[in-house]
Amino acid sequence: MTNAPTRAPDPQESDAEKTDSPTPEGHVAAWWLPKADFQQLIERLESRGYEVVGPTVDQEAIVYDRIRSTDDLPRGWTDEQSPGRYRLVRRDDEAWFGFVVGPQSWKKYLFPPVATLLTSQRTEAGWRMEAPATEAPRYAILGARACEVAAIAVQDRVFAGGAYVDPLYVARRANLFVIAVQCTQAASTCFCSSMGTGPACQRGFDLALTELPHGFVVTVGSPSGQSLTEELPVRLATAAETLEAAERRDAAAAQISRHLDKHDIRNLLLNNLDHQRWDDVAERCLSCSNCTMVCPTCFCSTVVEVTDLTGDQAQRERRWDSCFNLDLAFLNGTPARPTIRSRYRQWLTHKLASWHDQFGESGCVGCGRCLTWCPVGIDLTAEVAAIRQTATAAEPAS
Repeated sequence: MTNAPTRAPDPQESDAEKTDSPTPEGHVAAWWLPKADFQQLIERLESRGYEVVGPTVDQEAIVYDRIRSTDDLPRGWTDEQSPGRYRLVRRDDEAWFGFVVGPQSWKKYLFPPVATLLTSQRTEAGWRMEAPATEAPRYAILGARACEVAAIAVQDRVFAGGAYVDPLYVARRANLFVIAVQCTQAASTCFCSSMGTGPACQRGFDLALTELPHGFVVTVGSPSGQSLTEELPVRLATAAETLEAAERRDAAAAQISRHLDKHDIRNLLLNNLDHQRWDDVAERCLSCSNCTMVCPTCFCSTVVEVTDLTGDQAQRERRWDSCFNLDLAFLNGTPARPTIRSRYRQWLTHKLASWHDQFGESGCVGCGRCLTWCPVGIDLTAEVAAIRQTATAAEPAS
């Protein structure tokens, strides 16, 4: 039988009485969910009509896929990352979320790699065209890190925050349930602290979990999260549990060694479009588009028409694209950015500079995926630092 959360501590209790009693985490009550009961969380989400997706091991990487059981989680695995390198290794414990981030992001569930926009059918009366009447899926994402929650907020601004709203994204976003897992370790490629997006997750979630050896400290972030918590066998977390959770989060913050200086970065980059560093990075860049494919915020896409062999049926598809592809900026019979230099510069200056003009914030959340999954290990933090070192004095760029 599921137990409802126990009562909050009585404010009239003495300090001595509170020493070993449950206490709130900060100003928000924190609950304790034992690992032995974690399966109930998955089952409750499924009973509400959600498909639970989370981290699992596949093809020697931690990827996101359907999660039906706690056995699907990457127990005892961690990832070693550096620019151009990713390896799974065994941990010396059985932590369920003892890793950082893999090659996939939650973007694929809100902004899928391929989406059908229109279908066409030849009939005796002519062509019949209609938009696909598919119901938006209901996803519960399990294990989103702080940088990834921040990335979802960035894409909210892109797809739903302006004059032009993407109905496919909005429908999927409305059905999303977010369970964040607080980082308790960092990779050498992480720089979320520079971007103000982590490693601690403060908002944008329904529930946030901090893993301890035998269970999770749970923080509620929304009415939906509160409602789900009331169906789980939780109790208020003790002072010792909340303290240990905070110490583990602090340890992750202390491990972050990579830094990106954001001071006046928009003007720095836009005032140095002819800097020699762009030529230097172009000699190394393969223009493979890996960085944009793994990025949790990149949103470039193209639209293609796909027909069957008879020519009687066709559908219009939106597919992920990249500013590293020549055809993305193909204008008037020729590519507008024909060189690797121009394409890398476009990617970096948009991500860190002109994104501010479009959306009022940076397009980078400091997850470090673009460093790890670059075949030649190009590090955008190093590229910005090199430009800053010998830059033309930053003046307001138009």
